[in-house]
Amino acid sequence: MALPLTTDQPDRTVAPAERTVARSFLIERLGSLLAFFPLGIWTAVHLWNQLAAFSGARVWEESVTAHASPATGALTMTLVIVPLLWHVVWGIVRLGRTRTSTVRNFSNLRYWLQRASAVGLLLFLGAHLWLAWIRPRFVEGRPEPFSDISYEMHHHTPTLIVYVLGILAIAYHLANGVWSFSTMGWGIAVSKSAQAWLERVAVVVFVALLAIGWASIYALYQAGT
Repeated sequence: MALPLTTDQPDRTVAPAERTVARSFLIERLGSLLAFFPLGIWTAVHLWNQLAAFSGARVWEESVTAHASPATGALTMTLVIVPLLWHVVWGIVRLGRTRTSTVRNFSNLRYWLQRASAVGLLLFLGAHLWLAWIRPRFVEGRPEPFSDISYEMHHHTPTLIVYVLGILAIAYHLANGVWSFSTMGWGIAVSKSAQAWLERVAVVVFVALLAIGWASIYALYQAGT
């Protein structure tokens, strides 16, 4: 009588639940990475370039809206828009899935502020992309001129308020993202001392981005007189 064949090889079949967990883990890590690079880095550089408003229209347009060639502009927008869309979809899914209790401590407060800033930032970016990129380039056929944005900043109060609050949301969301990327996202800082150090770094990033962004708004406001 033939004996049943046996093997010492372990069963490598992956259960559907394990595949789901692995896929979710990969999506979380990819979403966190794209939020930091290139999107977060580009955002910080974009805010810095806005300071060219202190030097006048020509310098601002060269720094913010001009591209060396159409190919350069298309590549830049691809490196920004694709990660942005991914991060938006990833963030909306996370907002729908995660739940937390009422505010009881600093970590809980930071959770709510991050999600509130995400919602506000989503609305701000929709308006900003339409007014500063889509309408000028694809409807009017030209980059946004310095005279338009500076005039709106000075003479249209809702625009000024939206940009002031939008910069606040960007600064907080990106600064807190630096902390979450290094701790919960990729586990770079796991000890309490490392996380405390990163909290101080996040505060510095928040203040720096806020100062740069609001200074740019002030320069545009002054130029619109």
